[in-house]
Amino acid sequence: MKNIFIIGGASYNSVITLDEFPKAIPQTIHNCYFNETIGNTGAGKALTLSKLGFNTTFHSLIGDDSFGNKVRSYLEESNLNFISDIDSKGTERHLNIMNSRGERISIFINPSSDTPEIDYSKFEKNIKKSDYIIVNIANYCRNILPICKQLNKDIWTDLHDYDGKNEYHQDFIAAANYIFLSSDNLPYYKPFMLQQIANGKKLVVCTHGKGGATAYTKEGGWIETPIIDAYKMRNANGAGDSFFSGFLYGFSKGYDTKKCMQFGTITSGLCIESELIANDKLSKTLVEREFLNYYVK
Repeated sequence: MKNIFIIGGASYNSVITLDEFPKAIPQTIHNCYFNETIGNTGAGKALTLSKLGFNTTFHSLIGDDSFGNKVRSYLEESNLNFISDIDSKGTERHLNIMNSRGERISIFINPSSDTPEIDYSKFEKNIKKSDYIIVNIANYCRNILPICKQLNKDIWTDLHDYDGKNEYHQDFIAAANYIFLSSDNLPYYKPFMLQQIANGKKLVVCTHGKGGATAYTKEGGWIETPIIDAYKMRNANGAGDSFFSGFLYGFSKGYDTKKCMQFGTITSGLCIESELIANDKLSKTLVEREFLNYYVK
C-alpha cells in the first residue's frame, strides 16, 4: 500500500444548486437544492485517495467548533489518518452556488488563517515515509515546501483556476514537480504548460470541465482525454480533486500518462454522479471495472 501525505484544505460548505446562476439584479429565488457537507481540495483528495487504497495522512486547519467536528466526522474513513491544528478563526466555510452545467461560484464566508502558528518540523516523519506528497495552495502550506525539498521529495500541487500571473501561486509553481490546474481562468493554457516543462517540471495536466483534460510531458508530448458522457451530472463539487486522485492512482501503478488520464476521467465521472466530494461507492475494484468497460473493447 502506497503512503500519501496531503496538506491543506478542509471546510464545511453550504451548497446551493440552481438551473442557472441568478442575474445580477435584486430578486427572490423560491426554489433551489440545498445541502451542507465537507468540502475543499485537501478533503476531496484525501477521501478519494483513501478509497482508492492509499494509506493517506491528511493535515488541515479546523476550528474548535461544531463545524470542525462535522469535518472530522466525514474523515473517519479506513486508510485515512486526519491530523489537524486549531484555527483561531474557526473552521473554514464556503458557500458554493452551482448551476446545472457544473459551474460554480464559491464564496469564502469564513476563510482560514493565512499564518497560523504551526510547528512544521512535526510533519517531517510523515513526509519521509510517504511515496507521494500533495501540497495544496492554502497559504499556510507554502511553509512546508522547503522541508519537502530538503528531504528530496517530489511535490504534487493543484493550482485550480490559476490565471497565469497571480503572484500568490508562484511559490507552489516554483517548488512543484507535478502540476495540475484548470483552464477556467487560463484559456491559453498550452504556453503555460510548455513553459513549465521547459522549466524542469515532470508533468503538467490541465482540466477543462466538460471539455476533458490535457496533459503535457517532455517524453510523451500532448495527450488529450475527453469526458465520458455516460456519467450524468448530479454535483460537480470535488470533480477536479477526483480527477487528480484517479490520475495519481494510475501513476502509482506505473501506467503511462494516457492511461492515468483515463483513470482520472473515470474517477471524476463517478464523483459528479454523487452528492458528495467523493463517491461513497468508490474503490479500486470499481475504477478498474469501469476502465475495462470504457477503454478496453
